[in-house]
Amino acid sequence: MEQLDLFSEIEIEEAPPLNGFYYEARTRRFVSYCNGRRHFEIPASRCKARAWPKDWQEKIMRERAI
Repeated sequence: MEQLDLFSEIEIEEAPPLNGFYYEARTRRFVSYCNGRRHFEIPASRCKARAWPKDWQEKIMRERAI
């Protein structure tokens, strides 16, 4: 009796690890990742300082939502 390996022909592509800032829509937070590990997060409601320009926030929300 021979055992079949059903997954031997399937190639799984690994996604590259997340790096940079992303907007996490579920929690409404801006989150930074470094080599795929969560590093820093800030609620979107607290991003009102000059360090977080409105156009930057909108760009991240539009282009890098996870």
